[in-house]
Amino acid sequence: MIDLLIKNATLLETTGTVDIAIREGVITEISPRVATAASEAQARKTIDAAGRLVLPPFVDSHFHLDSVWTRVPNATGTLKEGIDNWYAYKQTRLTVEDVYQRARAYCEHAFSMGIQAIRSHVDVCDPQLRGAEALVQLRQDLRDTIDIQLVAFPQDGYFRDTEVAGLLRKALEMGVDVVGGIPHFEQTMELGSRSIQDLMELAAEQGLLVDMHCDESDDPLSRHVETLAFHTARLGMQGRVNASHVTSMAIMDPYYVSRKLIPLMTGAEVSVIANPLINIHLGGHFHHPKHRAMAPIRELHGAGITVACAQDCNEDPWYPLGNADMLEVAHMGAHIGHMMGLDQLRTMVGMVTTGPAAIMHLERYGLERGCRANLVILDAPDYLAALRTSPQRIAVIRDGVIRNGKQ
Repeated sequence: MIDLLIKNATLLETTGTVDIAIREGVITEISPRVATAASEAQARKTIDAAGRLVLPPFVDSHFHLDSVWTRVPNATGTLKEGIDNWYAYKQTRLTVEDVYQRARAYCEHAFSMGIQAIRSHVDVCDPQLRGAEALVQLRQDLRDTIDIQLVAFPQDGYFRDTEVAGLLRKALEMGVDVVGGIPHFEQTMELGSRSIQDLMELAAEQGLLVDMHCDESDDPLSRHVETLAFHTARLGMQGRVNASHVTSMAIMDPYYVSRKLIPLMTGAEVSVIANPLINIHLGGHFHHPKHRAMAPIRELHGAGITVACAQDCNEDPWYPLGNADMLEVAHMGAHIGHMMGLDQLRTMVGMVTTGPAAIMHLERYGLERGCRANLVILDAPDYLAALRTSPQRIAVIRDGVIRNGKQ
């Protein structure tokens, strides 16, 4: 018996349409010929996709659930004001219930937009660890709907307060999954490098993944990603470490980037998550002419580095817009990253689906036999139309069950 049969689906990487058979929450077959009269009669539920695009679920691999929907205005549109405004919010308005309710409401909306996995950085500089407490609980409460991975993020700097190292370890003990950092925000370059070494050794000791805010700066000499790649290789953590943002790469010396930095990152298998909407908004304030404040995703992907694009923020102290729309993220990334060739645009869809899934080490993710039956049906005939129009989500399916949509 087939629990769910999806007929006439268009996939990202194939030509023509296929049928997708699902049983007990798992994809059991993908082929042009599943939907015989007999198989349709045996299926408990059938959806005719009618040539529409079917994707694995969107994955937002860099987000801040603890600050989402706080709607704090940022008058200057700068990273510094965003950090200052978030600090003020923490002092006056933050509670466990506040974080939980905002994040839960956002996740429910994100699911309706086809997002089924989020990696959220959670501020661990709060002595009460209110964000960590709320989001560890939320991860448990929403486990049947959305996969939440939490990063212990020392927002105000790992070495700026002597209590932060202990708070970060406590957050990990509470169940936070990933070690984070922000080396460019330390008070000196040396302290930034030391923070990377200490945090990388902590992650290696505990067998955890690493995702650091790295070189989110308009300073071309902010090169902490080099140190991150070095320690990744030194500790044997290839494929387990991600550098987020890395906007300084946009204005680094081209020879250094192409001849030293990218080969170093490639050899260490360090992945990169760019945040096109937020990077282009917060970066480029201090240069004339203005530069494209985003990591060079075309060059990084071309070198074999796993690259993802993510949202970072929705209506918070850093960014006043956003709608949990990963196609909007891919659309902006294509423009900033000079990724307008047809194959490159297909790659951009991968940067909000399969790329971030690989970075997060999501198990049994994808549209292949044996994968979890998590997918999204879009009201678009192909990936170009999807990127062009950001269409309605016809159905969002989780473990073979239609949880949202018209069907």
